[in-house]
Amino acid sequence: MTEPLNLQLLAVYGMEVVEAGGALARNAAQGGRSSAFVMLSRPESRPEIERAAHHLDVEVAFGDFRYGEVTVDVPSKLALVRAIRQARPDVVITQDPEHSLHDLDPDRRPAMTLLLESLALAGRDFGLDAMPGLAPHPVPTIYYMTPHRPNCVVDVSPVWERKELAMDELRSQMAFSGQHYGRTFAAEHLEAMVPGWSALEDPYERGRAVHRVLDRVTHLHAGAGSHGRFAFAEAYRREGPFHLQALPR
Repeated sequence: MTEPLNLQLLAVYGMEVVEAGGALARNAAQGGRSSAFVMLSRPESRPEIERAAHHLDVEVAFGDFRYGEVTVDVPSKLALVRAIRQARPDVVITQDPEHSLHDLDPDRRPAMTLLLESLALAGRDFGLDAMPGLAPHPVPTIYYMTPHRPNCVVDVSPVWERKELAMDELRSQMAFSGQHYGRTFAAEHLEAMVPGWSALEDPYERGRAVHRVLDRVTHLHAGAGSHGRFAFAEAYRREGPFHLQALPR
């Protein structure tokens, strides 16, 4: 059993709460605190994210960043540093720098620079006058989620159904995905991925059906499909080397 942690997810979009939800839920189940700060979310999507987070025992807060306008400037650094100092995490999960460069979702590239700058500044004397009562807080350990080159995995088999229930709540994201995949893939390919695709008409149902397949494939690949010890797993990459007193099993 691992040590309970104060674990914070710094997310660009709301779906990351579910994508990293296994690690967050397992930490909470062991007596730790799991929280998420979501930079970009439309007001109408926030109740959905909150319901998803509730399934995973994650406390969620939202930033006021705007789509297409994420900038590495002082006000933005102050907002993220404040969120980090308020949470005072032992460990932060955030997006993978390498992955964010290739991901064509808007804002991920400037957000990655902003996130790393803010993590560095949170432990320094930056912005103290702007946030009285919040002392500097160095973050000793950072994990990147859904990395291109993971170096560890987390067993999420015990909370798999909770992750699925949480994803069910993200109706806006699923509807967007249903429209996106419908435009991206040929109908016969979608039918092969999701038998019965052609009979689905609602964008939410289409998106959710595709995500059920993709989520299962992704987590099985990180787990059982990689000759691992777990059936379903979330993949992560730790920033820097692991520091061990002795070699674990």
